[in-house]
Amino acid sequence: MGFEYDVILLTGLLDFYGKVGDLGSARKVFVEMPERDVIATNAMISAFSRYGCVEEAKQLFENMSDRNSASWNSLITCYCKSSEVHNARLIFDRNPIKDVVSWNAMIDGYCKSEQMVKADELFGEMGFMKNVVTWNTIIAGYVQCGEFVRAINLFQRMLREEVKPTEVTMVSLLSACAHLGALDMGEWIHGFIRTKNIKIDFVLGNALIDMYFKCGNVEAAIQVFHGLHDRNIFCWNSVIIGLGMHGYGKEAVDAFIAMEREGIKPDGVTFVGLLCSCSHSGLVSVGRSYFSEMKIVYGIEPGIEHYGCMIDLLGRSGCLKEALELIKSMPMKPNAVVWGGLLRACHKHKDAKLGEQVTDNLLRLDPHDGGNYVFLSNLYASLNRWTEVDQCRKLMIKRGVRKTPGCSSIEVENIVYEFVAGDTSHTQINVFLDKIVKEVQAHGYEPDTTSVLHDVEDEEKESVVRYHSERIAVAFGLMTMQPGRIIRVVKNLRTCDDCHTFMKFISNVYKREIIMRDRNRFHHFRNGYCSCNDYW
Repeated sequence: MGFEYDVILLTGLLDFYGKVGDLGSARKVFVEMPERDVIATNAMISAFSRYGCVEEAKQLFENMSDRNSASWNSLITCYCKSSEVHNARLIFDRNPIKDVVSWNAMIDGYCKSEQMVKADELFGEMGFMKNVVTWNTIIAGYVQCGEFVRAINLFQRMLREEVKPTEVTMVSLLSACAHLGALDMGEWIHGFIRTKNIKIDFVLGNALIDMYFKCGNVEAAIQVFHGLHDRNIFCWNSVIIGLGMHGYGKEAVDAFIAMEREGIKPDGVTFVGLLCSCSHSGLVSVGRSYFSEMKIVYGIEPGIEHYGCMIDLLGRSGCLKEALELIKSMPMKPNAVVWGGLLRACHKHKDAKLGEQVTDNLLRLDPHDGGNYVFLSNLYASLNRWTEVDQCRKLMIKRGVRKTPGCSSIEVENIVYEFVAGDTSHTQINVFLDKIVKEVQAHGYEPDTTSVLHDVEDEEKESVVRYHSERIAVAFGLMTMQPGRIIRVVKNLRTCDDCHTFMKFISNVYKREIIMRDRNRFHHFRNGYCSCNDYW
């Protein structure tokens, strides 16, 4: 058509090829250009950056006779994408024309490599150059690194500095609230979204659904879901997974059926949620049926995560031999998650012989996971096999393995408080917890100390289980929250049998609903009963 000498058009063609994944054609266009300006060269560096061709990008950059800000930024981004953050910083420091994009690219590189101290240093040095992208980058970085409270604090500072948040800001914050179980803050953010008329698209809607489910408010999550004009597979998956976490297995299956009616094709994540829902609700035959239909009906090859769900489902229901046979039939090598599900089932159903076999496999796969030793130790303890308990714990010491300490958090007046198991420094809370124990004991509660070492005095055994982190958190909630308010606690580990019983008694004696999220699922304690039906 006679446009082969049009540099602007050729640059656009080069950029197009780079963005659609045809690096070879992009390079061909660049090489054959009759003349190449700085914009064309930047486009080629960006194309190299997109596909991790660091050396090619660097060589092109170093050979440029004329560079603009975009040239420096492209190479900084290229190094960051290839996890060469140190080299990116060298280019950043050499850059004589740093603009806000340069700073944001470098901060993003530090965030993605989880070097938050350096990211925060640059964030502070930027001064008034910061824009909303800068704020979003640093907030998302703290969320990615698990520093959720820091992310929320930065958002509050962002508002004080009158920077207008975007949908990206809201998604990061909702993720932080979801991890912390900070419902009050999550509700405030939802209100902020409505007040500022921020559009709720698929991504933001899904973040809201996920937040409400993970903060224990099932009704609000469903309400957000039904309020979305369009629902994609991610929204449906969040609902199915969320319902399952709360023990609403039948409702999760109903949601799966409704999703199919709307013409949404399930994916592998859908079936993870569906099988987990069946597991948490004891729907053994339904789970078996869907697992067998995955490949035949839906064309989805079961992955190791689906086998893990099925092992968990069968193990919880007492079908230990069937679970073991399924592991043996797996087309891939079982991992620690698969064997761990069966070990929990052995503990639940007190099958020490099979538990020993399972633990042998687990310790070969992951000899440093303290939870595996603890589960086997507790299994022996429940059967009064104290010699094996001692051997198990000595093996932990010999291998330098430590049990992960229990940690629980509770949100009160928009502030998240964290408590660690065995922490006796909270004098007032622990005194109040002692009163609670006496009160529920008067109503029939008896501490279950079967998993505590046998050579410890009975009174000391009670003390060990008394100061588990979720108990301290609930005691703090009873002390500080208005009567009638739901107490919401998030724990990093699976709750023990005794704490589960203790929570049921508290909910009945103190007439308070307690919603607890442990590592496995949600427990809604009301009037002396738990939503899991003691099936966790």
